[in-house]
Amino acid sequence: MYIEKNNNSQMIKYELEFQIRSSVGILFNCLSTPSGLSEWFADDVNCNRTTYTFIWGESEQDAELITISKNHFVKFRWTDLPDNTFFEFRIDVDGVTNDVTLKVIDFAEEDEVEEGKDLWTSQINTLMKQLGS
Repeated sequence: MYIEKNNNSQMIKYELEFQIRSSVGILFNCLSTPSGLSEWFADDVNCNRTTYTFIWGESEQDAELITISKNHFVKFRWTDLPDNTFFEFRIDVDGVTNDVTLKVIDFAEEDEVEEGKDLWTSQINTLMKQLGS
């Protein structure tokens, strides 16, 4: 999922939602820990305090953990992108049905939003297979 962007371009925020059949605790672990993220998001993930290094083949990209709320959300910022951008995983549970929804919030250049959505959809499908969802 290595992403390279031109920092001079306008970044557009977008959101995707996915129904996930999983316990919130297991899903949160997959979204917030190096071992969980390396099961579906990257080939390998290393963590040094709040810096996560995501590795895909021969390339790697660092992200800073901005904020985290156990079993609710985790927000990262790619260190080579503008400070006002981030990517976030947010878990919502329906109070009536207990259905679990994963919301992915990210930024992309205007002409790359659809490509970003397709990439996240592919990645989340891998996550769902990993979870047996």
